[in-house]
Amino acid sequence: MSVQTAQKAGDVALESILASTVRALLAPRRAIPIALVVVPLTIIQDAYSRDPIAVPLALLMCGSFLLVGPALWRALFPMDRRVDVTSFFRVILYAFVGATLVLGIGRALPDLVGTGQTFLTSKPSLAVCVALFWVGGWGLARDIELEEHLTRERARVEALEREADHAQLLALRSHLDPHFLFNTLNAIAEWCRADGVVAEKAIVQLSSMLRTMMTGIQSTTWPLAKEVELATALFAMHAIRDPSAFTVRLELPDPLPEVDVPPMLLLPLAENAMKHGPLARHKGEVVLRITLVRDLVRIELSNPGAFRGPRDGGNGLAIVRKRLALTYGDGASFTIAAEEGDRTHAVVVVPKQGAV
Repeated sequence: MSVQTAQKAGDVALESILASTVRALLAPRRAIPIALVVVPLTIIQDAYSRDPIAVPLALLMCGSFLLVGPALWRALFPMDRRVDVTSFFRVILYAFVGATLVLGIGRALPDLVGTGQTFLTSKPSLAVCVALFWVGGWGLARDIELEEHLTRERARVEALEREADHAQLLALRSHLDPHFLFNTLNAIAEWCRADGVVAEKAIVQLSSMLRTMMTGIQSTTWPLAKEVELATALFAMHAIRDPSAFTVRLELPDPLPEVDVPPMLLLPLAENAMKHGPLARHKGEVVLRITLVRDLVRIELSNPGAFRGPRDGGNGLAIVRKRLALTYGDGASFTIAAEEGDRTHAVVVVPKQGAV
């Protein structure tokens, strides 16, 4: 790195420290206590000093301390810098700059403009002001640094939580895909023994579905239209074996709501509808209905065969609930229950604005 580049980087860092220090000082939790100190000092300076420059001088001393003290300490002693052999010299530099600034404004400036002595420019007051610069600059700097460190750590924790949620979603999807694949291959294996033509059509249909699913695995969310496409493809694949086993009725708004949902959210529900409906010899109508209710999207799936509670070893319904919680927090819901007519009715409600 060249000398000019290093100098330019140092200037940028100094500007950043100064700007962040000013922003931190203007925060109410610091601005109010600072005002409670500066205002009385200015009032006392005005009351015990007859010179007209007394009040501007007090404001200049307070303002220079607030701008220079904490910013200088932060520049010399950042939190991520360890104590080393240069620490002593940096302390000396901080003390020298503080004393020079206070004495320059409190003694040299009044002598330069020819003003008389004021309350804050007397020797005892200047000694107190130098001490306040040293201690106050250090205290404000440490407070600002600790707050920024806490803010960064909180942001880091939130980012890690989001990454953990994302990783959990990926894990759930990677768990779901084999679950679906094993069920489908088992069905195709039975069709191979019964009817090779049917099995061939099912394999082609499965290949098309897998291409769609591979897209979903790489995404956190995708359009609701993709979910409908995947669910209807599953129904069509199972209808190849026996078209008379069930019928499918789609009640969808035109056009479909432009809302993103977790990929393959409805796939376990569609699998359940097939496995415990037509494949369990419950003939009838499978209904997929999507409606808009204010700012919510309501997705309903109804199939023949009454719901009798979660099956031992089954995890499809748990996966649906977990993925809704990870994606929407408390903003989504899922219910499944038996309904009249020996049927099962599943309802997923998600916010129209998408994932949180």
